[in-house]
Amino acid sequence: MISAGESSGELYGALLSRELRRLWPDVQIYGIGGPRMKEEGVSLIAPISHIIGIIEVIKHVGEIRSTYKKAKDFLINQKPDILILIDYPDFNLALAKKAKAAGIPILYYVSPQVWAWRRGRVNKIADLVNKMAVLFPFEVAYYEKTGLPCEFVGHPIAEDIQIHESKEELKIRLGLDPEKKAVSLLPGSRPNELYKHQFIIMQTAAKIRNTFPDMHILMPLASGTEFPAALPGYITVLHGCTREALACSEAAAVASGTATLETALIGIPMVVYYKISPATFYLAKFLTNVRFISLVNILSGKAVVKELLQSDANADMLFSELRTILEDNVYRNAMTSELGKIKEIMEGKKTSARVASIAGEIAGWARS
Repeated sequence: MISAGESSGELYGALLSRELRRLWPDVQIYGIGGPRMKEEGVSLIAPISHIIGIIEVIKHVGEIRSTYKKAKDFLINQKPDILILIDYPDFNLALAKKAKAAGIPILYYVSPQVWAWRRGRVNKIADLVNKMAVLFPFEVAYYEKTGLPCEFVGHPIAEDIQIHESKEELKIRLGLDPEKKAVSLLPGSRPNELYKHQFIIMQTAAKIRNTFPDMHILMPLASGTEFPAALPGYITVLHGCTREALACSEAAAVASGTATLETALIGIPMVVYYKISPATFYLAKFLTNVRFISLVNILSGKAVVKELLQSDANADMLFSELRTILEDNVYRNAMTSELGKIKEIMEGKKTSARVASIAGEIAGWARS
């Protein structure tokens, strides 16, 4: 059983399910997930949540409770060989208690952000799970002191980022003029992110259009996602080809999240931004102790890319940073060099295959 609480975790669950089925073709996989997990042969117990933010979660507590009951009942009644938890800590740790009481071994894949807040959860996790599989090397140290087995497995989105075409070839494939430069604007994938960021993106696009009239302005969206507002014709919306759009761009404005790491691995200079409800922001600021929010800066341990949050996440500041990236070659090259170091950290890892292998080891499945 795989419990993936929200969108990015659901992608990792889908990639993991593919590898589990490759190693053990007769495996039966059940889980909390979405369409990508279902496509990989997972029988869904309940859907994932698209909710982010403390205040937003409170508003949807009934939905979360319903999902938890379905997951708990399945766990107790069916007793799977192993429970694999993917991030989503409060929900998944509650589920882990039930699994441990039922004697079901647990692999926690994708650590909660214990380095950002509520570090005491490390001990709680160590009491419940059999092993941690973490995405970032610095996370291992947080678990080592508890005696819990922990392995840095790399990040699943780094597995298949293989762009072999030139920017011009990619533009032709996307139906763009190969002679024109491009910039990508990524508004996020969750409905509340799209809603919060829609006007920032549209206003930034207008400023790009006025200053660089011959530049392609791309808006890559996840498949099945629709932008909430009507868009002008000079913005090219592309579904299901975010990596290609980024790879043919000169710069990108990226809503904070996994997409910032994806952009870094492709090697595209960026500015990171994000807006949430004021109540969630101030509560998070009070509860957390972090210097950075973007994975790029967290992994680098310094400000490699500019982060614009809340009131700073506005069209003027976003455009100003994009313009600097586009026009200042020294600034741009320095950022690109730092992004290359992040790629080096993740190179050579076969994340999903390794996690599938760990799951099989914990479950006691034989392998040829």
